[in-house]
Amino acid sequence: MDKYLICGLGNPGQTYEGTRHNTGYMVLDAFAKASNIVFEDKRYGFVAETTVKGRKVILLKPTTFMNLSGNAVRYWLNKEHIDQSRLLVVSDDVALPLGAFRLKGSGSNGGHNGLGHIQQLIGQDYARLRMGVGNDYPRGGQVDWVLGHYSDEEMKVLQPSIDLSIDIIKSFVLAGIDITMNQFNKLGKK
Repeated sequence: MDKYLICGLGNPGQTYEGTRHNTGYMVLDAFAKASNIVFEDKRYGFVAETTVKGRKVILLKPTTFMNLSGNAVRYWLNKEHIDQSRLLVVSDDVALPLGAFRLKGSGSNGGHNGLGHIQQLIGQDYARLRMGVGNDYPRGGQVDWVLGHYSDEEMKVLQPSIDLSIDIIKSFVLAGIDITMNQFNKLGKK
């Protein structure tokens, strides 16, 4: 059976729930809810499994904290014998407006610490879904911004993209990164 690893970046613990930096967690929570599956606390992360048309999909929310996300990704790729071409990492991105998103087949970490650590351990040749969280913060205020909580108004802007990400993940699993980028990236511009 073909296997896929979908990793949503975030930080564990109640303090970080609903923060911009946990947008990756939020996307995976939405996918799990739509798939009627629950996460279990396992090595290096919260893990849930499902199938999409006969393909095994493993959802991973690392519990290593953002800056060490690569440890969880590398462990689960190796443990499940999943090729890197079947890895999709979902992260927040301050370079994109709130509610926008961009799907890429590979590339730099864009200054994102979670993506940076993954890149250190496995390289930059993996797919990523970057979810825009905006950048309405003063100079030097990026840490406070990404660790800040979404307002109800911001969630109204973000929620349609989270909902759409369920279809993006399914398309990645069934059709691959190129077709999925062609289909969805035009919808992610704000």
